[in-house]
Amino acid sequence: MDFSSLSVKELIFAGLALFGLLVQLWFLLVRVRPLAFFKQADTTTPFSEPVSVIICAKNEADNLEKFLPEILTQEYPEFEVIVVNDCSEDETEMVLARLKERFPKLYYTSIPVDRKFFHGKKLALTIGVKAANSEYLVLTDADCKPAGSQWLNQMAQGFSDRNKEIVLGFGGYEKRRGFINQLVRYDTFFAAIQYMGFALSRKPYMGVGRNLAYKKSLFIRNNGLKNHVHIQSGDDDLFVQETASKTNTTVVIHPEAQTISVPPQTLNTWRNQKMRHLTTTSLYKSGIKTELFLEPFSRIIFWLSAIVLIFFNTFALMAAGAMLFKWLLQITLWSLISKKLNQGRIFWTMFWFEFLHPILLMWAFSGNLFSRSKSKWK
Repeated sequence: MDFSSLSVKELIFAGLALFGLLVQLWFLLVRVRPLAFFKQADTTTPFSEPVSVIICAKNEADNLEKFLPEILTQEYPEFEVIVVNDCSEDETEMVLARLKERFPKLYYTSIPVDRKFFHGKKLALTIGVKAANSEYLVLTDADCKPAGSQWLNQMAQGFSDRNKEIVLGFGGYEKRRGFINQLVRYDTFFAAIQYMGFALSRKPYMGVGRNLAYKKSLFIRNNGLKNHVHIQSGDDDLFVQETASKTNTTVVIHPEAQTISVPPQTLNTWRNQKMRHLTTTSLYKSGIKTELFLEPFSRIIFWLSAIVLIFFNTFALMAAGAMLFKWLLQITLWSLISKKLNQGRIFWTMFWFEFLHPILLMWAFSGNLFSRSKSKWK
């Protein structure tokens, strides 16, 4: 090919497309591939130490009534469930009292309502951790149900290697009809690909409170959540950010080691939830922030440049071939991960969310620039 005959515009778009493609391939092969081909190690000596499950609940009476019994009846040798009733103004206290009569493994405490003092979830979580009798803590939310009776057992197996202090699990959402449900499930699936893929490539940076486990001693050694107590969110991702290392963190993706949550019903509800989560990203380590920015940036650069090159005869075939190759590689890896995480055919939605998802994330992020009130715990 005679590059001297090419226009400056063609060369610029070709360079941008090449840059975007190389970065995308790096992410797929270095960060995504380890999760796609990950196999849970078989433990010769199953882990069976006592475990404490901690749930922070604020106005969750209905969800506790439905889901808490499924946690209290897990098939695990010895465990307790600690629920911290965080200033609830519904019937949460009454529900917990009724369940306590049926399930001796349940322990709960309540934080009284104080109109003069506002606190976030971190206070409730700290109380729950301090009340736990076990060294091994498993966290979930009141609106989550375990994927099966082996959820606690499978999550606990992450500690079978005694060098592991953090266990990252997957917390998905119920599958329902409609665009909003697709968005919620895609967003959750995409986030899991990132934080689990990073962890498996020895660069852990976050976990989700819907399904997360760590040692109590790690929490105490880190002075709990003291370093970011002034931020409403971050009880899960910022704690993992501070304490995770390439050797002390593991991932559990067994089908029954997952939780299933009630999904947001409207776009604004999802946005408000996402706004709360995005308030913590500025505190991530610089290297992590750079990678998390480069992924969507390079993706958009690649697609826009490749589409433009389609209209230039010189690079049309190469651009089309690069697009097809990227699609095939991504859908192959994502389909393997979707199967492991029991997410059905959610990977097919990448054909439209590949472009739309970054825009919706920017929409959510922009909300934090103008309003802080929506980032509160409940």
